[in-house]
Amino acid sequence: MGIEVKDTRAVGRVLVVAGTHGNEINAPWLLDRWQRDPRSAPDTELVVEWRLGNPAARAACRRYLERDLNRSFDPALLQATEPVALEVERARQLLADCGPTGTTPCLVAFDLHSTTAAMGNSLVVYGRRPADLALAAAVQGDLGLPVYLHEADARQTGYLVERWPCGLVIEVGPVPQGVLAPAILRQTRLGLESGLAALERAALGTLRLPPQLVVHRHLGSLDLPRHADGSPAAVLHPERLGRDWQPLQQGDPLFLDGEGATLAYVPPTGLEDRVVWPVFINEAAYGEKGIALSLTQREVWDGETAWAEALEAMARRLERAGG
Repeated sequence: MGIEVKDTRAVGRVLVVAGTHGNEINAPWLLDRWQRDPRSAPDTELVVEWRLGNPAARAACRRYLERDLNRSFDPALLQATEPVALEVERARQLLADCGPTGTTPCLVAFDLHSTTAAMGNSLVVYGRRPADLALAAAVQGDLGLPVYLHEADARQTGYLVERWPCGLVIEVGPVPQGVLAPAILRQTRLGLESGLAALERAALGTLRLPPQLVVHRHLGSLDLPRHADGSPAAVLHPERLGRDWQPLQQGDPLFLDGEGATLAYVPPTGLEDRVVWPVFINEAAYGEKGIALSLTQREVWDGETAWAEALEAMARRLERAGG
């Protein structure tokens, strides 16, 4: 769960983080440009704090140096007294600088990412905080982006946006790690502009959410089949590659072994009767995490008044330029 600000009178800013992963270089390129020439930044009346997530990893063009920064915001890690990884120290610094009770308090965080998977552009929400769902619904209504709802996965915790009262990940792709691409730059900017515009509407009381929110709810992840020594015994099947957000059923081709034989999808225990919708298929960064694809369930939720109310209450506390 994210940090809740107890003082409802507190005023804060919007935090935009780029380069949480050092080899995702498109959002940091935009950040550099916007900081050099603020007139080129997305037009908004809100006061925005721009931060590079992991400067050391960006300099090395590596995802991270010691541990994944986007898994380093776990409260137990942040409160540890023994020596911690460089990325945990960076997480502490970001919170001390721009956390909801930091020296420059921010109440809403946008975390800008890219993916090598053929997912197109999407939004990621962690858990079901009403303000997060409202922000995702507003951007989905503007741009039609799919929403990946990540929750209830003990293997994957400690995400950056969870430590702010409201947060949204904008995930853009596909693009190889370490490669700048004009389309990725454009889509990243569009996603952020939509999110900022939604906050402005919420602050003015003119936010209108779509009647429904389409989410792909995280169910779990699958690894490649592996030999006893841990090396891959198969690869993803060509018929599955590039098919993020598309249904997968028992018996569909999923892997191809070293002899060229097709290995069909066998549902994990508890998912035998469900059609699943894979995402992050063959994501380059997830091999080390033992994830070849994540499984989701597509759901259509009716919008709730409480979502908009929560985002409006949050947005009214955001500082405005000249305010």
